[in-house]
Amino acid sequence: MTSGVAEPAEPSGRRSPPTERVVQVLDFLVAREDQRFGLSELARALSISKPTCLGILTELVAGGYLTRDPGSKTYGLGPALIAAGRAAQRGFAVGPIARVQLDRLAAEFDAVCTASAVVGDQVMILETVAPQGMRLGRTTARVGQAYPFAPPVGLMYVIWDGDEELEAWLRREPALPVVLDRELLGRVVDDCRRVGYLVERLTPVGRKLFSLMAGVAGRELPPELRELIGEMVSSLGERVYLGSETEADVEYPVSLIAAPCYDADGHQSLVLTLDVGSSISGAEIARRGEALVAAANAVTAEVGGRRPVRA
Repeated sequence: MTSGVAEPAEPSGRRSPPTERVVQVLDFLVAREDQRFGLSELARALSISKPTCLGILTELVAGGYLTRDPGSKTYGLGPALIAAGRAAQRGFAVGPIARVQLDRLAAEFDAVCTASAVVGDQVMILETVAPQGMRLGRTTARVGQAYPFAPPVGLMYVIWDGDEELEAWLRREPALPVVLDRELLGRVVDDCRRVGYLVERLTPVGRKLFSLMAGVAGRELPPELRELIGEMVSSLGERVYLGSETEADVEYPVSLIAAPCYDADGHQSLVLTLDVGSSISGAEIARRGEALVAAANAVTAEVGGRRPVRA
């Protein structure tokens, strides 16, 4: 039985005036994306004191969210907002759409599955799904982990894109020393584009290495350690099995299998991975690879993407 008296609304939490002012600045500029404004103009338009406005602008420029033209002393939107927008867009896809596919794959193959993407200069894990009852290991990729998007890390994020994107990645300053065998890499690219998935054969040492690289730029390591780790990582192409060279009844130690999702322009937007971490037959590699491709294609279709048309 109710008393007929309306219950008080649930408090929405304490508001933060300093944070509100930061949001004001960003909202103002986003609404006028093709314009630039000086400090006085922004402070006046937003009713913020010039010292406070300058402090906000300085921090947003430092973070890459805004840019400052030193000549005109005006401010406009920065590149970090592009990365943030792309991450948010991918996040919406991962939530209601990709997770359904990851859950199904995890249950079918009793394996950890992930969705990840390139955000700015890093590869970021956006979703991790484990089979029911499985505890994630220390080397398992976790949501929010980031890795440097530079050789030897990140091949699977450009291999199904255009040749220009692949070359741009190869020109990045390596995170670790790496051997580039152009002939072998070309065969890997052709093979992965043909079958639609990549099969990686990292050793247990290699798996631990990449887990340790989460959040760490390789070039921050001492030169001697970088060289040693580079020898462990080996050539870009040597970490990938070629489908044309695997036999159905032979077992191969496999780290993971990866397949791409595409956006409306036919570019890679996400990569879905299926963890293996054991030896499986060539026939089983193909079965899991085809299932992963089907899941990635389903995500692509759901987000309105399309597979690229290759010549």
